[in-house]
Amino acid sequence: MAVLRQEADPGEAGLDPDALGRLDRELARRVDGGEMPGFLVALARAGRVAHLTAYGARDLAAGLPVESDTLWRIYSMTKPVTTVGALMLVEDGLLSLDDEVGRHLPAFAEPRVYVDGSGDQVRTRPADGPLLVRHLMTHTAGLTFAFYHAHPVDALYRAAGLDSSVAPGTDLAGTTDVYASLPLQFDPGTRWNYSVATNVLGRIIEVVSGLPLDTYLAERVFRPLGMEDAGFEVTDAQAERLAELYGETDDGGIEPIDGLPLRGRPRFLSGSGGMVASAHDMHRFMELLRRQGELDGTRLLRPETVALMTRNHLPGGADLRTVGAPPHDDRGNEGVGFGLGVSVVVDPSRTREPSGLGAYGWSGVATTTFWVDPGRDLTVQFYTQVRPRSSHAVYRDLKGLVHEALAD
Repeated sequence: MAVLRQEADPGEAGLDPDALGRLDRELARRVDGGEMPGFLVALARAGRVAHLTAYGARDLAAGLPVESDTLWRIYSMTKPVTTVGALMLVEDGLLSLDDEVGRHLPAFAEPRVYVDGSGDQVRTRPADGPLLVRHLMTHTAGLTFAFYHAHPVDALYRAAGLDSSVAPGTDLAGTTDVYASLPLQFDPGTRWNYSVATNVLGRIIEVVSGLPLDTYLAERVFRPLGMEDAGFEVTDAQAERLAELYGETDDGGIEPIDGLPLRGRPRFLSGSGGMVASAHDMHRFMELLRRQGELDGTRLLRPETVALMTRNHLPGGADLRTVGAPPHDDRGNEGVGFGLGVSVVVDPSRTREPSGLGAYGWSGVATTTFWVDPGRDLTVQFYTQVRPRSSHAVYRDLKGLVHEALAD
């Protein structure tokens, strides 16, 4: 078992120790006030961890502390990992960004777009163009989530039993067929709507590679990178290190709730949000990207592929707010574009929190996040395990205080 450890002095790494102290105190204040059970935060410069703090509990009832080897449900931070797996197939010549999704998943061969109506009275039309693999990676596919309440197609997802993005009683193949049976919200490539698209991408990985998604990622990504705890299930040996999951209560506190992954291999392998990982695992993954596709002599992607992944692909070079569907009309989306599986800062002068040009990363619904800032040679990761009712305010404080800590 590999454990993340601090390797460098903060001052020597260009980080302000006083600002880092303020960061830790603010995060600890949230724990002490009952907003979070505990947290882990780590900053690295030039690949060397220069700040690492674990505080509070991974399990409040059991009195177990957060430790460097704690395992976290990373939920949507799974998406960049799945995307890397798919890009490896692109480099292998087995997949193309411009492949029609229907080539690999015939149920998507003739996509249709919502016109009007509801329930059994929905009218659709043929999409103006094909649904491509790149549209899945950029969330411009026209797919959606059932938990949105902004478009009639969202309601169709709920009617199909996709409240948790999984069709009841099905595996990844069965669920993606259900997605394909529903209309798109818009023509592929024209707008941005965060969605179940990466589950579809995960199914394409299975079809093209001939392997289940968990096996493919273990063999092609986790093992080569030394991501020893990463995966889609929690083993008996890992179980005690897995942090408990909490949800927000009406009075602003937290209480335990159920969450994935469960013990044993799941029937549904979610490329969108099924992973568990340690901070060491995600440090290795971030280092792969920071080092342009190579780590410790192991190359998974060519530099040009990582460059492609981490540049903005939104229509017209716009940001998420400008071309986003209604649920994404949020101040926090200004100045931020989207690459292949990751958000990308395109205009730091417009972002809500201080950000570096070209910084990229993603977050998970249980309040986990990571980003890589190439201009500052910086990587940051943060974990707690709280599913908030809306975006957790801790992200704003985290980014602001990390910015203050950048002494050079």
